[in-house]
Amino acid sequence: MTRLLRGVMSAVLLLPLVAVSSANATAELQGKAKFTVTTTASSVAARSDRRPVAGGVYDRKVGKTFISWAGQYEDSYVQTYDHRKATWSAPNRIAAGDSDAHNYPTMVQARDGHLLIFRGMHNVELRMSRSPQPHSADGVWEETLISKNAATYPMPFVTRDGTIYVFFRETTGDLDPTVPTDTRPMLYVVSKDNGRTWKTSTELTGHKFAIGSTSRADNMNEIYIGQLRLEDSGRVRIVYTLAGGGFEGNKHDRYHRNIYYAWFDPRNLHFYSASGRDLGTQIDDADQEQHLKVAETPLTLPNNVKSPDYIQLVGTTLGKPFLLWFMGDPDKGPLRNYMSTWNGRSWETKEVARGLRTREMEPIDPFTWRVYATEDGKPNVNTYLVRFGRTWTPETVIPTAKPVQRVEVVQNFRDPARAIFSGASSQRDVAIADGDISVAGISRR
Repeated sequence: MTRLLRGVMSAVLLLPLVAVSSANATAELQGKAKFTVTTTASSVAARSDRRPVAGGVYDRKVGKTFISWAGQYEDSYVQTYDHRKATWSAPNRIAAGDSDAHNYPTMVQARDGHLLIFRGMHNVELRMSRSPQPHSADGVWEETLISKNAATYPMPFVTRDGTIYVFFRETTGDLDPTVPTDTRPMLYVVSKDNGRTWKTSTELTGHKFAIGSTSRADNMNEIYIGQLRLEDSGRVRIVYTLAGGGFEGNKHDRYHRNIYYAWFDPRNLHFYSASGRDLGTQIDDADQEQHLKVAETPLTLPNNVKSPDYIQLVGTTLGKPFLLWFMGDPDKGPLRNYMSTWNGRSWETKEVARGLRTREMEPIDPFTWRVYATEDGKPNVNTYLVRFGRTWTPETVIPTAKPVQRVEVVQNFRDPARAIFSGASSQRDVAIADGDISVAGISRR
């Protein structure tokens, strides 16, 4: 047996069991999975800028799945699926979103069983709502102000020891008017007592920010994390792009540029490159340009599309990371979809599809990931299989009545509540909320 094969077999034997029947698991591995879709709330979803992070959780102790989504005025809602009764609860409004599409909910479960909803109130503050009872989404939730760091885009996760992290972007110019509007780094907060008290990354490391820059010649000093993913190993995989005014001056989110990858170790608060280089407790511009750049993209707006897009996806195959991201087409064609794979020495990038918005992905075996994608203006969610971080093949079409704007895979999901589909609203104004909330899962038949 070769060394490679021994490594592969070891990885297979160490995998946790997936909560589906063996027949369903076999169908998934063969790319023949059949999905069921349940609409849990009709014509209620507003436009949302939510990233594919922390949409919902499965609570094994009570056999329930809890999901979160953004309704009218971007207010936060939760719903509960009781797996024993096979029933969904009515939506429970948790907190106000102040009519801003950035103020969407993200959900994790603390070690004490309480559900926690985080909202970055756009460029103002980071807030948390806590369920009144553990293992339940019912009742009136308690709200807490965590940080006044002009926070947006919360990305929470909970480590094995119960420590809670929330990464967020700071709009520094709203705190200090002398700072240009396109200086927007990433910070994080940490709680070791189930969300009761918090410390900032600045307090823990002494750095003003965790990821960012302040003086690029192209003014691309805004960080847009597309996705972060906590692995069973404890590593947190991160993919991001830059934004700013470019050579036109200081303008917020005028252009996007480049793709970057890093991973974060919660045990020592250090960041690392794909090659394993230790970057310490802060990523600055020199770090990202020398060690983290995956792909260099032009400082343009191809077909008037921010490129790369705000959402990028990150996964690993046998410990090696790969990324999915997309851009506009300079010839006014469909979106161009790319996959970047770390080969152990460098990044390899290739175009794998056209016309897709890659929304989310999930691992289904040591070598294979399922990708959820949509086409602009069309209903349905299309799935694709990525094997070894290199091959891309179509899998199936999951039917939906209306177009879908966001997909989040539920943490520790149990079918049929595997992935949350937030329907696209007909208007950008969050006063209009007519998208459906649906949940998809693998059929048990």
